Amino acid sequence: MKFRYLLIAFLLIISQSGCMPMIYPPGEKNNAAQLGENTFLTEDGARLPLRRWLPKTEPHAVIIALHGFNDYSRFFESPGEYFSKLGIACFAYDQRGFGAAPQRGLWAGGDAYTKDLLVLVQLVKQRYPKRPVYLLGESMGGAIVITAMSRVDMPEVAGVILAAPALWARSTMPWYQTGLLWTLAHTMPWLTLTGEGVHVVASDNIEMLRALGRDPWVIKATRVETVYGLTDLMDAAFNSAESLHGNALMLYGEKDEIIPKEPTYAFLQQFLQADTMGKTVAIYPHGYHMLLRDLQAPTAWKDIAAWINDGPDKLPSGADSRARELLSSRFKDF
Repeated sequence: MKFRYLLIAFLLIISQSGCMPMIYPPGEKNNAAQLGENTFLTEDGARLPLRRWLPKTEPHAVIIALHGFNDYSRFFESPGEYFSKLGIACFAYDQRGFGAAPQRGLWAGGDAYTKDLLVLVQLVKQRYPKRPVYLLGESMGGAIVITAMSRVDMPEVAGVILAAPALWARSTMPWYQTGLLWTLAHTMPWLTLTGEGVHVVASDNIEMLRALGRDPWVIKATRVETVYGLTDLMDAAFNSAESLHGNALMLYGEKDEIIPKEPTYAFLQQFLQADTMGKTVAIYPHGYHMLLRDLQAPTAWKDIAAWINDGPDKLPSGADSRARELLSSRFKDF
């Protein structure tokens, strides 16, 4: 009897709360987008901090890198320096709501993130009209790249690089997880979560993880409605597997404890069945979620550089051979 009363009271609270997870989209277009020295000025006037790593001579290729959830453009500092020494220009920016970008901690919506990327690609292609442009996304950034590439108005790029993309869609989550997220997002969207008590390892690079913990620009407490928005984005990315055509390199670590294997492999099955031409999958036995900053990160950097420069049949690390071995054991038609 007591449980029944508690359940009724809980349902009444939900029905009367009137709360909804909010999206904080861009304002109206009021100016031309610009690629500045340290700022990406968007069409609605938002100033998104921009970092660049440029070769000493004219680059032969360009990478636009998108950071993951609660992170910011500095995530690409080490790989950006590495690629620039190989003649590849690199750009990364703080996406809306993250780092030093406007409306910190608030979710701008998947459409806003993909639109910003679309505009930046246009600006970079204007600056380097004769150079191939590649999109690289880590985790949430990977999900944004995937959904952006499904847009009909997305400019053509030479290829995409997905580093442990965020693909944990609702359809692959247990019911209690999706139910709890929906309930919190529709009753207490302002509630912040810190991740304390969640025992997962994002990387084996402990020094790097400690530095992120000290970095004031890395968000430590996340609003429930922002997590809800991220989940919407992961849904869209997961369901866009078959529309991701063209050259693509996807990297995944066997020790990834952030994005589970099942949704990743389910995405890969659709991704590879739709069109295997120009698609390379690399799976690293000692890789964690933060592949580009793990202790083995230089191995992934070398594979990316080789893929961009040479388009080899085999990656230097052999991680593509490992991927074929693992995927052939899972997929009969692989």
